[in-house]
Amino acid sequence: MTAMESTAQIHEHITDAIKTPALVRLAPNVVLVRFETLKVYAALGAVRSLLADGTVRKGQTLVDSSSGIYALALAMACNRYGLRCHIVASTTVDATMRAQLEILGVTVDQMPPSDSLRLDQRRRVARVRELLARDPEMHWMRQYHDPVHYLGYAALADMLRDALPGEQLTVVGSVGTGSSTGGLAEALRDQDPGVRLTGVQPFGSVTFGSAHLSDPDAIIAGIGSSIQFDNVHHELYDRIHWLDFTHAMAATVDLLREHAVFAGLSTGAAHLAARWEAVRDPERTYVVLGPDTGHRYTERVFARHREALDSNTLAPQEVTSLDGLTLPWSTMDWQRRPYETQVVPELREVTAA
Repeated sequence: MTAMESTAQIHEHITDAIKTPALVRLAPNVVLVRFETLKVYAALGAVRSLLADGTVRKGQTLVDSSSGIYALALAMACNRYGLRCHIVASTTVDATMRAQLEILGVTVDQMPPSDSLRLDQRRRVARVRELLARDPEMHWMRQYHDPVHYLGYAALADMLRDALPGEQLTVVGSVGTGSSTGGLAEALRDQDPGVRLTGVQPFGSVTFGSAHLSDPDAIIAGIGSSIQFDNVHHELYDRIHWLDFTHAMAATVDLLREHAVFAGLSTGAAHLAARWEAVRDPERTYVVLGPDTGHRYTERVFARHREALDSNTLAPQEVTSLDGLTLPWSTMDWQRRPYETQVVPELREVTAA
């Protein structure tokens, strides 16, 4: 038996195989944690917990809203544990993702095309409410609000401790629902309170106060929100970077060009922020979360690679208050402060199904 054969592992379900990321060193103190779909950790942890405490039962329908990777992760978790799944999908969900969901038996409600993050999310919230009113037996997963989605990231924290023992870590990732960055940071800080957390946001998101600014080119799915997310715990974050689409695109294209890593826009944005930070603090190791592959960005980003800026020439504007935010790239010390999200009342998603 060869060494490769002796270490090979047969998984009971595909979710066990794809949840484990590849760790890639991009610079002496920058490590990419590259996933096929990061949200498998959240979905598996949540579903297992809900089944264990009797909140849901086999055969029940789980419903939630998603811009893509959580939808696929939840669909796979439902496939594994004998649950049905209904996804209210963002307009950004592409044909490849939708086909996978449908083959997995998911009922998909997809919102019509829109360039507005606010309108897309408002439509999704309204549709989820309609479904729950029609069928109270559905269980709303509430990935934006239910802290059960934090649970799965403890296993990822253990893996990173084993891979990077004794290193001073800074986690860098898109904020989105708050579960991945927040869940990982909390789990790592259980043993090392000095672990730092840097969040990445698009302009136009209420989550960290950039709603008064808009990105004229595009929304970056899964990074920001026009709705208050209770799973975003602002007091966990040490620094925040706000980037526009052109900067995220530049970094995403350069990540493929320079490191042969084919990843999504949020990975490129996080890498750009981490690379800038890492040069200024070489004693720390920057752990970049890469939530998904680049397949759903083929037309919007990679096919336009000749238009991309050289990300090595880009730098942020350092600001000291939210009033100073400016496109295309701003950064600020957040210092683990709480924050009262300001959001249009009719857009606030209810926190109980």
